Amino acid sequence: MRNLIICFWFLISGLSVFAQIENPVKWSFSAKNLNEDKVEISIRADIQPGWHVYSQFIEEGGPIPTSFTFNPSGDYSLIGKVTESPKAISSFDNNFKMNIAWHEKQVIFKQVIKVNKATSVTGSLEFMVCNDQKCLPPEEVEFNIPVSFKTVPVVAVPSSLTVTTDQQIANQVRTDTVNNEITRPDSVSSAVAVLKNPNQPKGSDNTLIGIFVAGFIGGLLAFFMPCIYPMIPLTVSFFTKRAGSKAKGVQSALIYGISIIIIYVALGLLITAIFGASALNEAASSAAFNLLFFAVLILFAVSFLGAFEITLPSSLVNKMDEKSNQGGLIGLFFMAFTLALVSFSCTGPIIGTLLVETVSKGANLGPAIGMLGFSAALAVPFTLFAIFPSWLKELPKSGGWMNAVKVSLGFLELALAFKFLSNVDLAYHWNILDRDIFIVIWIMIFGCWGLYLLGKFKLAHDVEVGYISLTRLFFAMLVLGFTLYMVPGLFGAPLKGISAWLPPQTTQDFDLYTNSYSTAESEVTPKKYTDLFHAPHGLDAFYDYEEGLAYSRKVNKPVLLDFTGWSCTNCRKMEASVWAEHEVLNRLKNDYVIISLYVDDKTELAENEKYVSESGKKIKTLGNKWSDLQAKNFKTNSQPYYVIVNSEGRTLVPPLAFNLDVKNYINFLDSGKNAFSRQ
Repeated sequence: MRNLIICFWFLISGLSVFAQIENPVKWSFSAKNLNEDKVEISIRADIQPGWHVYSQFIEEGGPIPTSFTFNPSGDYSLIGKVTESPKAISSFDNNFKMNIAWHEKQVIFKQVIKVNKATSVTGSLEFMVCNDQKCLPPEEVEFNIPVSFKTVPVVAVPSSLTVTTDQQIANQVRTDTVNNEITRPDSVSSAVAVLKNPNQPKGSDNTLIGIFVAGFIGGLLAFFMPCIYPMIPLTVSFFTKRAGSKAKGVQSALIYGISIIIIYVALGLLITAIFGASALNEAASSAAFNLLFFAVLILFAVSFLGAFEITLPSSLVNKMDEKSNQGGLIGLFFMAFTLALVSFSCTGPIIGTLLVETVSKGANLGPAIGMLGFSAALAVPFTLFAIFPSWLKELPKSGGWMNAVKVSLGFLELALAFKFLSNVDLAYHWNILDRDIFIVIWIMIFGCWGLYLLGKFKLAHDVEVGYISLTRLFFAMLVLGFTLYMVPGLFGAPLKGISAWLPPQTTQDFDLYTNSYSTAESEVTPKKYTDLFHAPHGLDAFYDYEEGLAYSRKVNKPVLLDFTGWSCTNCRKMEASVWAEHEVLNRLKNDYVIISLYVDDKTELAENEKYVSESGKKIKTLGNKWSDLQAKNFKTNSQPYYVIVNSEGRTLVPPLAFNLDVKNYINFLDSGKNAFSRQ
């Protein structure tokens, strides 16, 4: 996928009051009678260009989904669940390691209710809106929608909100569909793709290309497996001798190759048809599917390592083999089918792994495209060798090296399996597969793989070799080198090269990079929220504004206010790409008191701490409190947002927003420190 994270920095020469409170979403409500006692409630969001609102259907561990709460009433009852249209834009997000769905420009949510008299439907909705540079804190909107016990449309009258009739909504949807005017964001904070049309992400093109390449590589690996590689000379010889002429042989080889592609692509389409596109998208972030993927990949890995072979019933193979003797196009097709069945013990785990990976990407055509790449890698060599049979002399002879390829794939699948287990562990906060445990498992897997390639031990089906080939030695060096690369990660090293595959740094139990404040030096320490959160890179951070300011007065250091969010991907990007840099990290540890305020935190405030803000918003959670603080004091509500203040909370230098320029962030920190020293 193209890089969706675009650097944008917020710097003003005056005071921070030049920032503004943003409100990119306008909500409107309406009701339409379907029959005498059924009413359809429509809740419409009009979204400013460049912004997006998240779908309802996002698993735990990602951004805040849109949700609806209808107040119970004896006057009506809900029928089914809230639906949304058009279909949400959906793509795999590398930051959250899950599939994320969202809407842009406009979305309509609908809820059908059964009424027994004219009444009003009341409740609230919660949503989160982001663009390519920032996310606004979650917001709650209350609604009051009058409904009728008649068969004529009734328009809602929500407080202080735009009223839109159902007919207007329908007309607008038709207009948008005809004109295909879906606003294209330059990027999105969830690192997902942009649109070609309301149902197809533009970025899915790049995703599908990646799936095709992965499938092609898988097909090449399968080509060198013991079940396929020895069949090449026999198959090519069959074409050339049976055809009677080279031209006929080439024609037969082409038909044979096309048949292989048709068979495997049909398998990919069948997977999508059986489960459905929506099920594939849900599988990408489903705990049940991820656990199933983990079990399946473990099964495939154990098979490749030699414990057993996954084979199809011999009766099915024999039946296809009989049909291959019919001759003509039908015979060639069933000949290709027989190859697919006979080689299943080798190709099955590769195909299974490929399908699992494509499903985890959430791409609707992923299985078919993956199988297209896989089958092309199998079909092309057979066709080329039939056209140029003299090339067969250049092929390496069959031998024990083919089983080494098979075993190597087993080790890879074993390592990949634990990534799916990690997805579930993080999403549901089991805290079983912490970062260091994950790294230990990978070190063991890749270490054993390297020793195997060096011939230090044997597995089932291995043959005795008198020496290690140069190719095998180079691969062993590569694998063992990667194993050594991971060792510092056990002590907290960031391992940026594979950080996308690892659990977050904050799950590390044993981290020598940690350099906390000494609580023995001060009686002013974080008390309320210290046990709830973990700051990145071993930094010590306060999670309460007043406590942090009090500690700043004690140690006489400036304060870095970090307005952030648990579901803010650009916040995580800043922490991984900017805060992790040595010069930045040293300044954060030694020169500043950090106060991280999570504007989307759902911790309920005590009853005596709840209040109504100046804007009239009910402040009920810790996140509401920090969001209100940011809006009131700094006239903005986007994250990430960094403000350097003194011990009294007074701004020292112009604030900074999302900006991946490390040097710029260093200058920001240095200017804040100098301003604090001068006062």
